[in-house]
Formats: sequence, structure tokens, C-alpha cells
Amino acid sequence: MSDILAFNEENVRAKLEEVRPMLQADGGDIEFVAIKDKVVQVRLQGSCSGCAFAAMTLQFGVEKSLKKYFPDMERVENVQ
Repeated sequence: MSDILAFNEENVRAKLEEVRPMLQADGGDIEFVAIKDKVVQVRLQGSCSGCAFAAMTLQFGVEKSLKKYFPDMERVENVQ
């Protein structure tokens, strides 16, 4: 059975909910903003906002997790 899901807002929001506890454990949070083409736009909040490691968190934490379910997704980007 495949773990690949349809790349849509409902599924992306559901998978972001699964990574939120990781961010919340460090005093941060993540908010879904939009899907533009193959890019998921999010807003990092709390201690994640402005953190020096925010780019690494997005790429190696959030993006890596989402790509397991949405292989056609290009990237996750933080928007203000």
C-alpha cells in the first residue's frame, strides 16, 4: 500500500498537523498559508519565526516529512 496522497490543501494541512508537535516542543509553530503550483507556503510562528535554524527546520524537518506523501511537491517555503 502506498503512502502517496493527492497533493491538495486538505491533505497538506493534515500532514502539517503531524509535524506541529516537533515545532511546538521547541516553542514554535507552523501555519498553512497556501499551495502555489508545487510549492507549499507556510508561516513559521513563535520561536521558529526569525530563528537562525528556520531554513534547516523547513528543509530537513517539514519538507522531508511532506515529500514522503507528496513526491511531486517542489519545496516548502516560509512566507511573512
